[in-house]
Amino acid sequence: MHITEITNEGLKRAYKVVVPQATLAGQVDSRLSEMSKTAVMPGFRRGKVPVHLLRKQFGQALFGEAVQKAVSDSIEKTVEDNKLRPALQPNIEVKALGEDKDLEFDVTVEVMPEIDDVDFGAIELERPKVAVEEKAVDEAMERIAAANKEERELASPRPAAKGDMVKIDFTGYVDGTAFPNGTATDYTLEIGSASLIPGFEDQLVGASAGEERDVKVTFPAEYGAKELAGKEATFKVKVKEIRDLVARPIDEELAKSSGFDSLEAMRKAVRERIEQEYQQVSRNIVKRKLLDQLAERCKFAVPSGLVDMEFEAIWKQVEDAKKTGQKVEEDEEKLKAEYRAIADRRVRLGLLLAEIGRKNNIEVSAAEINQAVLREAQRFPGQERRVLEFYQKSPEMRDRLRAPIFEDKTIDFALELARVTDKPVSPEELLKSARDDEEEKAGAAA
Repeated sequence: MHITEITNEGLKRAYKVVVPQATLAGQVDSRLSEMSKTAVMPGFRRGKVPVHLLRKQFGQALFGEAVQKAVSDSIEKTVEDNKLRPALQPNIEVKALGEDKDLEFDVTVEVMPEIDDVDFGAIELERPKVAVEEKAVDEAMERIAAANKEERELASPRPAAKGDMVKIDFTGYVDGTAFPNGTATDYTLEIGSASLIPGFEDQLVGASAGEERDVKVTFPAEYGAKELAGKEATFKVKVKEIRDLVARPIDEELAKSSGFDSLEAMRKAVRERIEQEYQQVSRNIVKRKLLDQLAERCKFAVPSGLVDMEFEAIWKQVEDAKKTGQKVEEDEEKLKAEYRAIADRRVRLGLLLAEIGRKNNIEVSAAEINQAVLREAQRFPGQERRVLEFYQKSPEMRDRLRAPIFEDKTIDFALELARVTDKPVSPEELLKSARDDEEEKAGAAA
C-alpha cells in the first residue's frame, strides 16, 4: 500500500491511501485456496470443489472482506508510522473501488493536541476552612433527637394539634360511593407530615378523641390511580386516639439506641460528620477555582470533533428542556455560541486532566472501581445483587464509574502541588461561597 500525507493543518491530518488491485486479488485468491480444502458443494466431494465455482459464489463477499482488512490495516499503519494520537475514530472517504482497479481512499483524523506541562507551583488558591463549633454539634444532636420522636399519652385530654400522632379509621367516598383501597382501620398519622392527600391532615386539627369528621379533599390531577385523579372525595374519619410526639432527650439512651457506646462517642461521630461535610464543600469550591485557573492558563487547540460531540450533548438537554415547557433564551444563535464555549471549556479541561494523569502515572485500580460499584449498589436497597451483576456484565458502565474517580485523583494530585492557603471562614461564609459557586456553574451550564 502507498500512504501519502495530503493535509497537516492544526490538529487535522489527512492521508491518501492506495492499495494495489493485485494486493486485494491476492488476498481473495488466498482465501479461496483455503476454502477449497474443506468446501462442500452438491456433486463434489469435500475439498474437490473447483476454485472458479467458489469464486462465483463467494468472490464478492471475500473481496469485501479484503477491502475491510485493507482499510483497517492502512489506518493502523498510518497511525503507527506517523505516531498519531487520534482524538476520534478516523473518517474514511473512498475515492475508487472495484475488483479490477486499485482501492483508493482518504483517511482524515483529528489528533490530540500537544499539551505543555503545567506549573502547578505558580497556581495560588485559597481554601475556605471552617472550625466545627459546639453550637453546630448541639444543633445536629437536636435534629437527631427530633427525628427520633417518642409517642406519649396526653397528660390531659385535648384536641389534636399539628405535630400530634393520631390513630384513625376512615373510609373514602367519591360521588357517594366508597372506592377501592380507600378504607383503613387503626391508621396512625402524624398531623403535618404531608403523608396523605393535601388538605386531609389539616382538617383533623382540633378534633377530639372519639370524634367523627367528614374530611373533604380533591385528589391531585397527577394522582397514581387514574380513576381518582382530579376528583373530589369525602372521607368519613373517626379519631380514636391522640398522642403527643416529643423529641427524645439527648442522653445516653438516645446514643445507645442510635448505635453508639456512649453520648460522648455519639457527639464525636456527629462532629466528624459535620467536619467531613464542611471539607467536602470546601473541596468543591477550591476544585472549581483550580479548574478556572487551569482553563485560563492552558491555552491549546482542541479537536473540533470532540467539541461538536460535547455541544450536541448539551444542546440535546436544551431541546429536552423546551419540550417540558422550561423557559429558554429566545436568541438561539446567542445561546448556541454560549454553549459551544462551555463545550470547548469542558473538552479542554477533560484533555488537560487526562494528560496530567497520563504524564504522572495516575491510575484507577480495580479495587477503587469495585468500591464505587458497591456504593452504587447501596443506593438501591433490596436490589444490590442485580446492580452488582449489571456492572459485572457492563465494562462500559464500569468505565463511567472510573472517570470521576480518575478526575478526583488528578485534582488531588494538582492541589498537592499548587500553593493552597487555608482561609478560616464561618459556616455561613462557607455556605454563601458554595451557593455563589453553584450559581456560577448553573449560569455557565443553563
